[in-house]
Amino acid sequence: MSTVAIKGYRRKANSVGIRNRVVVMSSISCANSIVERIAQADKDVVPITHQHGCVLHGDDREQVLRTLSGTCSNPNVGGVLLVGLGCESISVKRVSSGIPRDNRIVKTLVIQEIGAIGRIMEIALACLREIKQFVRRQRRNDFDISNLKVGLECGGSDPFSGITANPAVGLVSDRLVSLGATVILSEVPEMIGAEAALEARIPDDTVKRKLFSRIAEYVRTVRSMGCDAGGANLSPGNIKAGLSSAEEKSLGCITKGGRSEIGEFVRYAESPRREGLVVMDTPGYDPESVTGMVAGGANLVLFTTGVGTPLGNPIAPVIKISSNTKTYENMRDFTDINAGKIAEGGRIEDVADEIFEFLLEVCKGRETASEINKCREFAINRIGVTF
Repeated sequence: MSTVAIKGYRRKANSVGIRNRVVVMSSISCANSIVERIAQADKDVVPITHQHGCVLHGDDREQVLRTLSGTCSNPNVGGVLLVGLGCESISVKRVSSGIPRDNRIVKTLVIQEIGAIGRIMEIALACLREIKQFVRRQRRNDFDISNLKVGLECGGSDPFSGITANPAVGLVSDRLVSLGATVILSEVPEMIGAEAALEARIPDDTVKRKLFSRIAEYVRTVRSMGCDAGGANLSPGNIKAGLSSAEEKSLGCITKGGRSEIGEFVRYAESPRREGLVVMDTPGYDPESVTGMVAGGANLVLFTTGVGTPLGNPIAPVIKISSNTKTYENMRDFTDINAGKIAEGGRIEDVADEIFEFLLEVCKGRETASEINKCREFAINRIGVTF
């Protein structure tokens, strides 16, 4: 196996961050305004807020907790300040306990224990000074690309997605797998109708059974709401762009995973236990899907789009790849690669090489369009209702 070098920060064995973020995260939505205020006072930090954190139960509570802890555990994070209220079920203590401390610093702050806003800000900024001093001492080194985890996402597809951007990303995916990296294929509802194409690529019967059972569960859920399972994952943008059916979207979606064997099926926001191509149980909704993969350890995301989107992530660089030239030119400020050149006579292999080289540059510090524009969408997939 040939080797390819990337730049990064060592967290633990086989865990390398290509960024060294300092994160301020709320454990509950009641603390969001304080997190935003802290971030306004210190522009070097990345704020992460959300609408959850309390009156959650069972698997749903564990999934939200896994997402919050997993996001802070992503190798791209060097330091964390967790801000909680004090009476929530998902406390800063619970989130903090799930974050490894290997070459990472974690501080906590509980609003009800402090009270006064002036004192809260004083303590928060003192914590951030300590965190940033710790993070600044860390140095980037050369690492093999086999340490990388890459998420794959398909947002706002059009008829070109399945013949330009997604196949080009599929070639990149196969190349990464051949180099020992981990690649995460997501969006299980967008596999409805593509089961036959997937089956031959899953050698393990247990993995196959888990994945197909989950696809069937999505179908049952959609039907229970009185909807057509075949059209449920087509957004108005997909239809307007010209997609004919959910099967067309699904068959285009799975080409992002190339031709590699699928070796594992993991829960939402769960870290893969093996290298190679794995499937994560995420919805098709882009912000929730990307959040889940990043919480599962993806330190970079390849995101194909037919209609364009500014969507990014607070933790991981998102490389945006347009399936057609019109969208690329219209959404140039938010897009990194134009795969529409394939439809104009270009070679898929050449675009795949361009994506791979851009990926290497991002791993060495180059900012993506979503990073430059500070696009930091964060949305947690929920299983149950809030009580």
